[in-house]
Amino acid sequence: MLQVSVLKEQTDLVLAGLAKKHYPNAETEVAAILDLDQRRRQLQTEHDQAQAEANELARQIGGLMKSGDKAGAETLKARTATLKQQTKTAAEELTQVETSLQLALVKLPNLPHSSVPAGRTPADNEVVAEHGPKPELPPHALPHWELIKKYDIIDFELGNKITGAGFPVYKGQGARLQRALINFFLDEARNAGYEEVQPPILVNEASGYGTGQLPDKDGQMYHDAQDNLYLIPTAEVPITNLYRDEIIATEKLPIRNAGYTPCFRREAGSWGADVRGLNRLHQFDKVEIVQIALPEQSYGILEEMRAHIEGLLQKLELPYRVLRLCGGDMSFTSALTYDLEVWSAAQGRWLEVSSASNFETYQANRLKLRYRAEGGKTQLLHTLNGSALALPRIVAALLENNQTEDGIRLPQVLHSYCGFEKIG
Repeated sequence: MLQVSVLKEQTDLVLAGLAKKHYPNAETEVAAILDLDQRRRQLQTEHDQAQAEANELARQIGGLMKSGDKAGAETLKARTATLKQQTKTAAEELTQVETSLQLALVKLPNLPHSSVPAGRTPADNEVVAEHGPKPELPPHALPHWELIKKYDIIDFELGNKITGAGFPVYKGQGARLQRALINFFLDEARNAGYEEVQPPILVNEASGYGTGQLPDKDGQMYHDAQDNLYLIPTAEVPITNLYRDEIIATEKLPIRNAGYTPCFRREAGSWGADVRGLNRLHQFDKVEIVQIALPEQSYGILEEMRAHIEGLLQKLELPYRVLRLCGGDMSFTSALTYDLEVWSAAQGRWLEVSSASNFETYQANRLKLRYRAEGGKTQLLHTLNGSALALPRIVAALLENNQTEDGIRLPQVLHSYCGFEKIG
């Protein structure tokens, strides 16, 4: 959530940032927020002044009663009653205005970093790095949705029977490959200095609000209406919310956490060839890395996180590229996002496997996540996270890129984790 002070003091910068994100009606909405804030301040002043006068009169009434001036005391009591009503009226309107202000603020997306390229669609994203040669596949190479049937390692029909479309069943070497990748990613995160956590996969509304999934992604999340809990779309939500309403000591920064969870996304409206097989699922496994950092350190940390994710892809021997997302393709909450994509040889296209983002103070403002700066004043921290990594498209690329006539060879780094060197 953007800070009102930023909207007030840097209005032109805010409007330019919202324009880069192609947010409609920005000027009207920002003006309305500033009007609400002005009214909030006015009401707060009226409330405080009436309360202070009532307190002073109460003190004077006590003195008049002691001196026997009942008439004077009654006059002040009448004024006190009027002030109490004014205080109550101001408090009620203040609550309404604060609610309206909050609802208006949460509708505004985060502002993009100055390095974010202009643009509206994925075609406008900037390629900042590319690594590794694209593999040459044998004749009659198969896409992964055919390979999983050939080797009987992932079964979509079984998943459809017990749950529905987008919930595959992993079997045999497919299940072992999933577990191997999760353990590999967690071990690499631990070696990089991240503390592993295993959070709940159901979160309350406050947690979804804190990281910005709510209200923006409400329709994309699975919701248990009876208990008002949400299945997480990413471990970012519960891990970042570990620090909600906290003031973090500077000596503990940066905080570095990693966690594995299943993730759940409704992906309403998704269909077509681009979402076939493992390309898009309603339930999938992912290891997430999260950092909480001082503002002056956050962009250096984002580059460090990106390098960590690139290192995983290099060890998996997958060709990949790194994109800096344009304003129109960024998430609602992000200030700067790198997408990492692997080359899917049988499909002949790039598949996104990770996003690494800096949210600056946007999430921290919602979370009330702060540190105590010099002089004792509390300031908002920066939050960052990245997929390290999401499994489905990694598996798709490993299967497609490494297929041979006598099976699917696996990269060296996974042999000890899997307990086998090839599938088939």
